[in-house]
Amino acid sequence: MTAPIDMTLDELRIALAERLPAHAAFDGWTTVAIAGAAAELGVPADRGELCFPKGAIDMIDAWFEAIDGIMVAKLAALDLPSMKIRDRIRTAVLARIDEATRHPDALRRALAILGRPTNVARAGKLAWRASDGMWRAIGDSSVDFAWYSKRATLTALYATTMTAWMDDDSDGFADTRAFLDRRIDDVMKIETLKARLKPKPDRYFSPTRFLGRLRYRIEG
Repeated sequence: MTAPIDMTLDELRIALAERLPAHAAFDGWTTVAIAGAAAELGVPADRGELCFPKGAIDMIDAWFEAIDGIMVAKLAALDLPSMKIRDRIRTAVLARIDEATRHPDALRRALAILGRPTNVARAGKLAWRASDGMWRAIGDSSVDFAWYSKRATLTALYATTMTAWMDDDSDGFADTRAFLDRRIDDVMKIETLKARLKPKPDRYFSPTRFLGRLRYRIEG
């Protein structure tokens, strides 16, 4: 195993990401938090800062990436194929939320930073990455438009759930879990309705089918 002092910046970034939230909870997503995490590893603070050239937003990015990795590992240990898609989605979202909320104060500070106008684009990328990771982890193999629509829907679902979590002071964040269940129910109802309203293939006008029937009548 490589000693922290000998790690590359990419390796050090990963190692620091696991320790940053504990410090960010008290010191914010600042160089002070980096120094605290670096001290745990026995590396100079200025070397730790090199891992996050854009400061707080890069620190949060690294932490969220670590959360995604832990989420994937948790889901891999479950029998997901035996679950309905609704339960897979719920399990994935809760796995990520449970890991992120282990450091609630750090998470609230992170979400406040991501909510700044200057960070909207980066926040969107992180949310999309999280939803993509969740879909992949639960076995999604969709392509084309379905690939994008599923991730857009889950991104919105996750974002609204985290917004609800920000104001949740219930025991074990029970209100957030209830909110998530309601939103998933809403999404599933919409998907069911879309499936019912979707015209059947034979209801579309098809020139090929029309000519085939015409030919049949003429030859008959």
